Amino acid sequence: MSDTIEKVKCLIIGSGPAGYTAAIYAARANMAPVLYQGTQPGGQLTTTNDVENFPGYPDGITGPEMMIELQNQAARFGTDVRDGWITKVDFSGDIHKVWVNETKEIHCQTVIISTGASAKYLGLESEQKYLNLGGGVSACAVCDGFFYRNQEVVLVGAGDSAAEEAHYLSKLCTKVTMLVRRDEFRASKIMASRVINTPNIEILYNTETDEVLGDGQVVTGVRAYNNKTKEKFEIPATGFFVAIGHKPNTDIFKGFLDLDETGYIINVPGTTKTNIEGVFVSGDAADHVYRQAVTAAGTGCMAALDAERYLAAKESDFEVSTPVY
Repeated sequence: MSDTIEKVKCLIIGSGPAGYTAAIYAARANMAPVLYQGTQPGGQLTTTNDVENFPGYPDGITGPEMMIELQNQAARFGTDVRDGWITKVDFSGDIHKVWVNETKEIHCQTVIISTGASAKYLGLESEQKYLNLGGGVSACAVCDGFFYRNQEVVLVGAGDSAAEEAHYLSKLCTKVTMLVRRDEFRASKIMASRVINTPNIEILYNTETDEVLGDGQVVTGVRAYNNKTKEKFEIPATGFFVAIGHKPNTDIFKGFLDLDETGYIINVPGTTKTNIEGVFVSGDAADHVYRQAVTAAGTGCMAALDAERYLAAKESDFEVSTPVY
């Protein structure tokens, strides 16, 4: 363990739209923010090829380019952007303690959590191949559905989110084929009824994905199979959407922060405050409803403002040390 403990006024954990926006506001408020990018610098948007629904980009922008611009903007105002990730925290005392890469200890007056959530995928090699290529695999219909206008797509899932995403895609695509693993939906009756009664949604029960098919660059179809009869068949499609849930990246906060049953951090309604004073949450680590870049950025702004007000109220004499690397 490091013998030298660094002290910071505002630590931001995570580097997606929420983290970088929090950093921009915190830096402009002279809070000397330190931001650790985490295991996936830039967050989920770095896996998105084109972003066309974020305000201010009339011609669209790629996810990685957008994250670089946000990082540069945060750094311009003085944010200390660092590689590395937080591996342990201790929020049991007045000083919020965190450890970077299991070695470096930092004491923080305020902490803004922007660790996001990771989409769950099936884990098929072909699925991951086209996901990484940006060639037709997605876990967000609202983000990417626009690119499949007047095309046929396949969606995997049976819960409320899957039903909602299928219904959304049905307004853009000529046909949506839903693959449901069991012989019924897990979704609520009203959501299931909505997709069942949508003419261009075909529902295949007892059906699972065997392989995502493609030409080496983009998706061209899906090979599925009936898990009762074991019969395999191919479905032509240019898009493959996975809607089997998300896992919030919040494991290290268990035991300190209040989490819901699926691991999302519970915030005080209308704020970014958590159950621990001086610890705030923004983005998809708390948001299991919208999960959009623009809403994440909005809560990043809120978190920085909440942290600034917290510090002003405390009128602490806590001094920021010279960074130790």
